[in-house]
Amino acid sequence: MKKRYYVAVSSGEILEDQGASSYNFEINADEEDIFKLSELFDLTDKDSRLSLYRSHVPAMSYHEDKNNDDYDNHMKEIYGLLHKLGNKKTREHIETMGIL
Repeated sequence: MKKRYYVAVSSGEILEDQGASSYNFEINADEEDIFKLSELFDLTDKDSRLSLYRSHVPAMSYHEDKNNDDYDNHMKEIYGLLHKLGNKKTREHIETMGIL
């Protein structure tokens, strides 16, 4: 059964209460969708932390860093899932971002 959720991408929050925190997108999702979205947020957090370690190695370029590529790919998956699950306003906003 699908329920309405509010998603804050920068913090990786998935909220059931619209007033609990600020959010970017409104979606309708079931438990499986929320699990997948949460999993993707966890992966981007891990990618981000691993990239931080790489940033202290000056000989390695940003564009040659697998963790940055993984982060970018996971963010695209997040926005793709939000687009799929989102209401009309959410889908339109993501389409204007040009990320998909």
